[in-house]
Parts: sequence; C-alpha cells; structure tokens
Amino acid sequence: MKELTELRSELDALDRELVALLEKRLEVADGVAAYKLAKGLPVLDASREEQVIASRQAMMTRPGFEEHVANVFRAVMAMSRAEQERFLQAERERDAHA
Repeated sequence: MKELTELRSELDALDRELVALLEKRLEVADGVAAYKLAKGLPVLDASREEQVIASRQAMMTRPGFEEHVANVFRAVMAMSRAEQERFLQAERERDAHA
C-alpha cells in the first residue's frame, strides 16, 4: 500500500494537469463565444450539453464512475458558459465604448 503523502503527491500532479487543461478549455470557450456572437447563437445549447455528457460517460473504461463524470462535465460546462457570458459582456462593453 502506498503512503498517504505519495498518494497526495499523485493527486497534486493530476490536479496540475487538470488546471492546465481547464485553462485551455476556457480559452477555447472564448472562441466559441466569439462564434456564437457572430452568428447570433445563444450561449446555452442544452442538447449539445447532453450529448457531451453522454459521450464523456461512454469514454469511461471503469464501470461505476459514469455519474461522477456526468457531474464533473456539468460543472465544466457551467464554467464554460460563465466564461462565454463574461466574454460576451466584455465585447458588448467594448462595442458600447467604441
């Protein structure tokens, strides 16, 4: 059995990777927001979000974690929507001052 400090170090390393990936995802969310702004699309696309959750659950190789993955991706997509809203608000304010 591994020591607790070793296990926590592994978790810390994984968290560093997750944070880097989340930052990249938020950068892409800004691109999505710019596209939606240009096309007049709403931030929320509920059917797309359900597709994402189902496909991410299908990626699981270990049974029993599907609901955990769904919860994580609901939170990730909520974070992405919030970032898109922030981006759109910044664009609106910039346009108002131009």
